[in-house]
Amino acid sequence: MIVTIDGPAGAGKSSIARDVAVELGFAFLDTGAMYRAITYGAMQAGVELQDVASLVSYAEAATLTWEDDRIDLDGEDVSDAIRTPAVTSNIRFIADPPEIRGCLTEQQRRIAKGRDIVTEGRDQGTEVFPDAECKIFLTASPEERARRRQLQLIASGRETSLEEVLMAQNQRDLEDRMRDVGRLRAAPDATVIQTDGMCPDQVKQAVLDAVRCRQA
Repeated sequence: MIVTIDGPAGAGKSSIARDVAVELGFAFLDTGAMYRAITYGAMQAGVELQDVASLVSYAEAATLTWEDDRIDLDGEDVSDAIRTPAVTSNIRFIADPPEIRGCLTEQQRRIAKGRDIVTEGRDQGTEVFPDAECKIFLTASPEERARRRQLQLIASGRETSLEEVLMAQNQRDLEDRMRDVGRLRAAPDATVIQTDGMCPDQVKQAVLDAVRCRQA
């Protein structure tokens, strides 16, 4: 069974998807980490990020593996290296070109093939796994998502204002909605969960209820 969890930045998809996968005994796939890994690898290889053809060649040649929250790029564990601000600021060069998204879509389908898996991202239920048995769209107001993200940053030792987080998030939302391929939107058959005012346990339970309804 494939469970897709999509939604905007700051909606809590990764943590909820991971917890739901553990509860169900399913595998978990963080597709954002895959885009980050290709971004990191291209930067390390000195690929010109404005050169789409070179980026496509790099992405097609790269081998990604994901297991137990660890992502390997060509056999190297890059789980920590992909979380830097430099990678975050450059990820759009990988996420925007349709040719690269197509390449990573195939890698995601390969990883999920024949498995019970919870996969999260922006386009999992619409583009990558349109026939998934259960589709969830997690969302929250921009202010709530920015507040959550600010708390995460502060917890990791990065002091920043709510205004700065909200501004960056709004830009990311705009880019995600305007993308030609893989744009952010809920699948027509997705269960939409608005998480304002909900604690993580309540969100997890709402997702589990939706999954078990589909299983039944």
